[in-house]
Amino acid sequence: MVAQPKATMTVEEYLAFDRASEVKHEYFGGEVFAMAGASYDHSTIVENTFASLRAQLQDGPCRVKLSDVRVQVGTSGLFAYPDLTVVCGLPQFQFGKRDVLVNPSVIVEVLSPSTEGYDRGKKFAAYRTIASLQAYVLISQDDYRVEHFARQANGLWVLSDAIGLQATLQLPTINCSLALADVYRETELAEQAGRDHKPLIPEQEG
Repeated sequence: MVAQPKATMTVEEYLAFDRASEVKHEYFGGEVFAMAGASYDHSTIVENTFASLRAQLQDGPCRVKLSDVRVQVGTSGLFAYPDLTVVCGLPQFQFGKRDVLVNPSVIVEVLSPSTEGYDRGKKFAAYRTIASLQAYVLISQDDYRVEHFARQANGLWVLSDAIGLQATLQLPTINCSLALADVYRETELAEQAGRDHKPLIPEQEG
């Protein structure tokens, strides 16, 4: 993300600015940040995860949305565009338009080198202020690893993860699972794994 030259904006100024812009912007504490373009593998992982969740959720009360959905993050002062957002039940909106969602159930972020610290730190701390949020999922680009933080009844967040191409992560909040072979399909990691597992001795014809 790249900060805009203007030092601060009010929420109303930010929403007017972002709605009129061809580039998406996040907002935190008065500062506005342009969203940088994603890498090919980042986009592929997002698309794969979206396809998997959408297929599993299609007959239920929850829906998964891509990163065009702006989320107001509790009382933290953050407005964000998560890579994927799952909403269960009726979506709720703020500010008079259907473009500021306030009740996500699950948020998914694909980690990038430039944003991983933020996604794990201040952003996750802000996400935890969303009363409706039950799970936060982080997907690595650098290795086969998906982390799932689940809110417990006592308010604590508990981590579970899935590691390796053959692993599967369970998402009990929405009764879904993510097979890492599906999440990482057609990425550089998956292509490298295919090359590494070619037989050492070519098969003989005839």
